[in-house]
Amino acid sequence: MAPIAVEIDGAAPAPEQVHAALARNDGHFTSMQVHDGTVRGFELHLRRLTHSSHELFGHQVDPERVRALLRHALRTAPSEVSVRINVFPTQGDDNEAAEPDVMVAVSPPVSGVAAPPWQVRTTAYERELAHIKHVGFFGVLHQRRLAHAAGYDDPLFVDRHGRVSEGAIWNVCFWDGEEFVFPEAAVLPGITMQILVDELARDGVPVTTRSVAVDDLVGFRAALATYSSCPAQPISRIDEVELPDHQQSSELLTATWHRTAPERI
Repeated sequence: MAPIAVEIDGAAPAPEQVHAALARNDGHFTSMQVHDGTVRGFELHLRRLTHSSHELFGHQVDPERVRALLRHALRTAPSEVSVRINVFPTQGDDNEAAEPDVMVAVSPPVSGVAAPPWQVRTTAYERELAHIKHVGFFGVLHQRRLAHAAGYDDPLFVDRHGRVSEGAIWNVCFWDGEEFVFPEAAVLPGITMQILVDELARDGVPVTTRSVAVDDLVGFRAALATYSSCPAQPISRIDEVELPDHQQSSELLTATWHRTAPERI
């Protein structure tokens, strides 16, 4: 989808800025769905950008600066849009203690309706610095292409210890009929996942994080992917394991998500 607006530090980017960002391929980002100037988990998005900037560049990006830049990019946008905020080093010396540049890309909204149930395959793969939503996506996209070529909707990654971790651009959770289980492994703690875990626990719904081996999959009744535009994408099959009983768990996650109050940008 063609973007509605792209700005770097509050202005239309010059060609040399775009070239520098593409050629360097460095930085991190967050993605969100904006509805009438609000975002579910917006403060979590700001925290993600702040912490990732500090870890990668040694300099935090000011969350109020990010907020102001986002508001500026949205000033003429429709009420329903998707937004991606990229943070990358300012051009110059790598050791320069300068606040990073911020790019805001505004695009048409993504449907929040779940697709038909996915069929995914497990793949031995670990993202570098998995806890950071960084721009190093070559390996992930390659694994996704391989899964598609083999007839699957997406890959589900398994780490070197045989533990299920995460999907290509989504977190996974499992349902055993009583409890939601999120895998314990090196993963990106997705904003949607964080919100669901907190809200489920607050509502008294059993939810836990623990190690899930590939052989453990047969013990679950359902599996669901969670990501920024969909809180509960059913997964009906992982490898040869059928997981057809997803209606109850999907409805519960979706209802929990929609009860979460959006936050004003």
